[in-house]
Formats: sequence, structure tokens, C-alpha cells
Amino acid sequence: MARRKVKPKVDNKKLIIEAFTEMAREKSIDRDLLQGIVEETLSMMVRKKYGEESNFDCIVNMEKGDIEIYLMKDVVVEEDLMDPDTQATPEDILEESGEVLEVGEEYIQEITLDNIADAFGRRLVSQAIQNLNQRIRDVEKDNIYEEYVHRVGEVVIGEIYQVRPNNVLVMHNKVEMRLPREEQIHTERLKKNQQVKAILKEVRRSGGATGLPDLILSRSDDAFMARLFEQEIPEIYDGIIELRAISREPGERAKVAVTSFDERVDPVGACVGMKGIRIHAIVRELNNENIDIIEYTEDPRLFIARALSPAKVRDVQINEADHQATVIVPDDQVSLAIGRNGVNVRLASKLTGYSLSLVKEGAEDIELVEFKSDLGAELYSAFIAAGIDTAREFLETEPADLLNIIDQERVIELRTMMLEEFEEREDPHYLAALESAAAGEDEIAPAPEEVPEAEEAVQEDESGSEKVEE
Repeated sequence: MARRKVKPKVDNKKLIIEAFTEMAREKSIDRDLLQGIVEETLSMMVRKKYGEESNFDCIVNMEKGDIEIYLMKDVVVEEDLMDPDTQATPEDILEESGEVLEVGEEYIQEITLDNIADAFGRRLVSQAIQNLNQRIRDVEKDNIYEEYVHRVGEVVIGEIYQVRPNNVLVMHNKVEMRLPREEQIHTERLKKNQQVKAILKEVRRSGGATGLPDLILSRSDDAFMARLFEQEIPEIYDGIIELRAISREPGERAKVAVTSFDERVDPVGACVGMKGIRIHAIVRELNNENIDIIEYTEDPRLFIARALSPAKVRDVQINEADHQATVIVPDDQVSLAIGRNGVNVRLASKLTGYSLSLVKEGAEDIELVEFKSDLGAELYSAFIAAGIDTAREFLETEPADLLNIIDQERVIELRTMMLEEFEEREDPHYLAALESAAAGEDEIAPAPEEVPEAEEAVQEDESGSEKVEE
């Protein structure tokens, strides 16, 4: 005869202790607080089942795994029975529990995990579990918010666990954080399971489907670069060197103004480090972003001149009322001062707080980037590739060279627009040469003794320079 297998008895108390311990550890919830939440949930169940006037006591012992409810009822004769939730007759008690009690005594009904479903019904138990889970989530949200709201501005290191089109999700100490696309360095490609360093930029109370706090990271914020400087350069962390201003185009280029409170410490040299080891560590972290270190000075003319490095400027004229500055730049330094797509002059303007106008020695000029919206990105790039960086260079380019890029009508249209900026009139000889070039004929050169009317309209300033507006 086959022996029947006996199922091992489930130790409910052990399971409860393990469940509460795991929950407290994973959700970072204090055990006493968790115990209070369970007691409140049980009390809610009793009031829903037996009414608000019911007399009861809930006992929850997290250490022993005990969960018990004691419901007290007054023993009365059947004629005096008014409220079955708070009163009971001796006959009902005898039938229910087998106890023999006299009128006037107190009947204590014990509800444990073994009979809780029979006492409250599965629907009420299910509602109580949902309520318990919601309370735990609320506590978890509050704990996460309180932990991280005071850490805004700190650098955190997390692991990327999901890459989405508009967000990168990062896990930090089992807490989900979000690195939005606009806060990323656009030149880098982040991958799953990669370690990433970023600054905690903002903490919002709620965000996403989980309802947990929305923790927003940033790698493009100026403050992230500032924290990296503090980590890599002890003199900044100790307060010997101060970061006065930062301007960035993340992933491309940045300018940082520093000053020293100790005359013996060179702020630029300290930031660069021996053989550039300090600054290179920051550059690598920022995906090879070029960083210019500039010594700050209270003299705005000198500060602006330094901010435009690596270009060397001739003179700086300040207009304090409008917070504008006109910078005289030698011919061979114009391209350096402007930078690729105007990045150098833009960063210098942001760093110094002045609106900068570059004035080229010898002739008024405007960098071509100022006309980019009129030209369109494709045509602008074609001109830059052809070595045409400024409006004056465009106006002086041979007609045949321009016709290799655009047609005759477009050349005339662009020349008209640029000449209006210079308040000059069109040179009829250039138009004749353009027409000849378009027809495939030799260009018509102006007679040596003739002076084009356009030259009479040019009004140079006293320095003989012309402005290149940023």
C-alpha cells in the first residue's frame, strides 16, 4: 500500500517575519513605521466590518510575526441586543466558540491569520492589502524625496539600465533617475550597463507611471563642470582658487574663468596641472570637450581680451551703459576670434556678460554666421567649405567662384542683402563681370582710372575698421 505524502505545514509566522524584513530593507522603511502602517490597515478593516463604534485591539509584533485582532463584545440577553457588532447573546457565543458566558461579562473574539479571511471576507482582505501597498508606496516616495531633495547639485554615479529615445534611465542605490536628452552631451552615445557620472539637477515630487519622485540628472549643465573642477583640483575644493564664470556648448567647447586668493598660486596653471593631467581628466569625462582656462580680472577690457583667446585682439572699447563692447581684431586673428560657427565669440560674450562686436582692422565686416538663417544650413556650410567666412569675403569673391555654388540670381540677392548691412551701393562693374561669367565670357575688369561709385558710399570710422557683429 502506497504511503500518502503529507504536505509540510506552512509556518505563517516565519513567512510574515521574512516578508516584513525584506520589505523594510528594499523600500528603506523603518520597521516601527511599517508596523504602525499594518496596525492602521487592520484597524480600518475592523471598522469597515464591525462599524466605527466597535471595541477592538490590534496587536502586530514584527519580531515574532504575530498579527492578532481582539474584538470585545458585551454579553446581553436577546431582548437587550441592539448592536450585533458590539453585543452578543450567551447563546450566540456558545454556538460560535463553545464558551459559556453570563450576561454582563465581556466576550473576546480572537481573529488571527488563520481565520482572518472568514472573519472579514476575501473582498475586504483584498482591499486592505491594496491599501497597505499604497501606504507603503507613499512612505517610499516621501523617503526618496527627502533623501535626494537635499542632494540637488551633487554629483552621482549610477548605472544605465535602459536607453530610450528621449531619456536615459539610471539606477543609483536602487533608485531610478532620469537623464533627459536635453541634459545629455549630444556628441556622446550612452549604452546600457555603462557607468555614468552626472549632477542631480532637480527633484520633482512625482513623475512617470510609478508615481515615485522624478530625479533629473544633467551632464550638460554648467554646474556639472563646476563640480568636476572641484573634484579634480584640490585648490578649488579648498577655496584657494575660485570659479568665477563658466560658459559651455556641451560636447564642443567651454570657457572657464578662475581667480586665485593666494598670490603664490597660479590659477590657470593649477587647473591645467602638470602636463595637463588635471584638465585632461575633466576633458575625458566630458567626451573630449575643449576647455579654455582664463584668469579672471576686474578690468572688463582685459577680461574680454582674455575671453576671446586663442585670438589676440588689438583693442577693446567698453560701453558700460548698454553692457556692450567693441573689439578691434587684426585681420589674421578674425577667424580665431569668431571660432567655428561663431562658437568662440558666443562663449566669450556669455562668459563676460558683454554683447561683443568684433571690428576687423582695415574694413568693416560681418561674420557669415550672422546670415545663416537667410542662407540656410546647407548653403552656409558650402560657403564655409569654400573659405568664405565673412560677408566682406563673399562680396569680394570672384563671380565665377560663386557661380560654382549658386546661380546668378541668388548671388545678386545675397549681395544686395549684405550691401544693405554695410550701407553701400552695388558696384556696376561687378554686376557686369557676374553677367559675363554666367554667360561663359571673360570677366570685364573696371578701368584703372575709374573709381566705383560704391567706394564713395563707404564710411569708415577713425580707426579705418569695420564692425563684425556677433
